Amino acid sequence: MRRERTVTRVALARALAALGGSLWPPLAALAFALAVSAGIVAAIGESPAAVLPLLFRQGLGSLDGFARVLFDATPLVLTGLSVAWAFRGGLFNIGAEGQLYVGAFCAAGLALALPGLPRWLALPAAVLAAALGGALWGAIPGWLRARFGVHEVINTIMLNFIAVGLTGYLVQRYLKEPGQMIPHTPRIAASYHLHPFAESAAGRALGLSPANPLGPSLLIALAAALAVWALLRWSVAGYRLRAVGQGPEAARQAGIPVGRVTWQAMAMSGALAGLVGVHDVLLYRHRFLDNFSSGLGFLGIAVALMGRNHPLGILLAALLFGFFSTGALEIDIFTEVPRELVVVLQALIILAVVSIGELAARARRRRRRAS
Repeated sequence: MRRERTVTRVALARALAALGGSLWPPLAALAFALAVSAGIVAAIGESPAAVLPLLFRQGLGSLDGFARVLFDATPLVLTGLSVAWAFRGGLFNIGAEGQLYVGAFCAAGLALALPGLPRWLALPAAVLAAALGGALWGAIPGWLRARFGVHEVINTIMLNFIAVGLTGYLVQRYLKEPGQMIPHTPRIAASYHLHPFAESAAGRALGLSPANPLGPSLLIALAAALAVWALLRWSVAGYRLRAVGQGPEAARQAGIPVGRVTWQAMAMSGALAGLVGVHDVLLYRHRFLDNFSSGLGFLGIAVALMGRNHPLGILLAALLFGFFSTGALEIDIFTEVPRELVVVLQALIILAVVSIGELAARARRRRRRAS
């Protein structure tokens, strides 16, 4: 019994050490970014002690505010998972922005084409359409990489422009709601709507305001995070993905079909990004709005980097960025500091995570060589 307890303590200590080793780079990056942002705020003439807490005051001040943070974090969880899944396969997917546009357009297009579907069929079909649309758009650069060796970074960047332009053209040319200046489609049928938690009895009992938009897309994002974690850890597909990411030539020698794993990885990555369409079309707007994303796909890269490409880390990083997004409004209203400061802060975090992560990796390599 005593030996078993000793083994348990040793395993727990090793797990905590590993957790600490993986957490300190993003925490150090956050501290660095906040310190630099404090200097920028002071240079503007405002008090950092008064401005920076506003980033978190709205989210921590009330349950309604925290629900708003969760709403802002939901699409970032999905785009962060999308980028991280490709990362695990040694691929750099910068195309989540285009993939989420195609996913949202497919969900809205299905709803407009088949408005009479019963609710029990309409919602699953729309969710599937969003995922398939994103998967198709993600599989294209994956296939080009696997078949011709074309680097996915160039492909995904170009496909972002094509996706935004193509969906915008289709909306303005064929699907625009008549009489509207803003280019968007008509509202989709009610059978496709996801309802915010605030409309439920539980939401009202918790005191959520009727305008709070948090809804079931959060549950979809959490389920996606759990599925990604389980697939990476327990499935054959996850094992093959990690093997290809760590050494494609070694994986090929071991009999793993590297080309197939590559395009499948990009398709899965695109499907996760495409689910953002469920959040925006089925829950929030109930229509497709041209240029609706404010860089959610690109922010997903930052979320994945800060979360160390781990689903739990991505959830925490998305939550932090959700605080930033909600707090930006507070800064804009209550201070003279422009809300663009939050964008600067996010960029600083990305730079710091990349730099500090590389420094930490170099330090580990030096320790291994010295031992």
